[in-house]
Amino acid sequence: MNGSPRVSVVVPARNEEKCIGAFLDSLLANDYPRDDLEILIVDGMSTDRTVAVVREYAQRHPFIRLLENPKRIIPAALNVGIKAARGEIIVRMDAHTTYAQDYIRLAVDALETSGAAMIGGIQRPTGSTLITQAIAAATSCPFGMGNSYYHYGTEMRWVEDSVYLGTWYRSTLMELGGFNENWLINEDSELNERLRASGGKILLNPNLKVAYHVRGSLAALAQQFFRYGFWRARTLAIYPSSMAWRHLVPPAFVVSLLLSLAVIRESFLLAGLVPCAYALTNLFMSGKIVARQGWNRALAPMAFSTVHVSWGTGFLLGLVRFYPMRLLGTSRQQGPVPLRGTLK
Repeated sequence: MNGSPRVSVVVPARNEEKCIGAFLDSLLANDYPRDDLEILIVDGMSTDRTVAVVREYAQRHPFIRLLENPKRIIPAALNVGIKAARGEIIVRMDAHTTYAQDYIRLAVDALETSGAAMIGGIQRPTGSTLITQAIAAATSCPFGMGNSYYHYGTEMRWVEDSVYLGTWYRSTLMELGGFNENWLINEDSELNERLRASGGKILLNPNLKVAYHVRGSLAALAQQFFRYGFWRARTLAIYPSSMAWRHLVPPAFVVSLLLSLAVIRESFLLAGLVPCAYALTNLFMSGKIVARQGWNRALAPMAFSTVHVSWGTGFLLGLVRFYPMRLLGTSRQQGPVPLRGTLK
């Protein structure tokens, strides 16, 4: 690895006291040369011990730097890290995830040899309780995630969608104007649309091995996927070409449930058609998971339902919120455009 390019790992963090130590330990075990590595933890004004933990690590390892993100949102944190980075390559990481020893090295090698503008991997969810193992199962299969390949793929491929996290040349992000801070969620997909429009290609590399620690409860999962659906609606309002069939299925399911309630007085049989069909499909797919992975995935039906209803509801409300701008012809003006030169 002589002559390795300098890498800046950028990590948005807020109230990650429970995860940040294990995350940093996995980075310290990485085999990328430390002389060519810096770790930038961008804290969103945490109210727990996140900052104290990071400072303890930084005292022992000077290549770990703590930065502040007063805006407290992920795209702002990423922009703070990009601006402060000293490396020519940016590796985005998540504090809820632990990384294989060769993650950075393989990501950098793929970026330098593939011709891709962005490299990303597979999100491999993991859990330790009955509910988190069910959530992990539900968010790593096509029934839960549709054709979002980065949740369960096994082959390296070019993608027209998203990948988990990302590795870029810093110059690429600078030319794009960084992440759009009008996007509280789904900022990665919004950036990907601008990257592809500029001619860049995205490579999914399943050899980038991670363990993503899922939300700890169904309530937290519901909040997470509601927000995903809501902000995906905004991305589609600005970039209609990013529409995939999986984006339509959960909202269609939610609308069908509402219609079922509306007709229940007219026909109980008709009202039960969609709920019963979904329940049978859910139980069948969950049964296949239990058969393969064991009874500790027995709560998968609850996780599937939470993902589908929450995402679909969020998406529908997002349409109400964001599509009027498009219909009035103002979405382009109010939506994001590349802000060249905003990162110095």
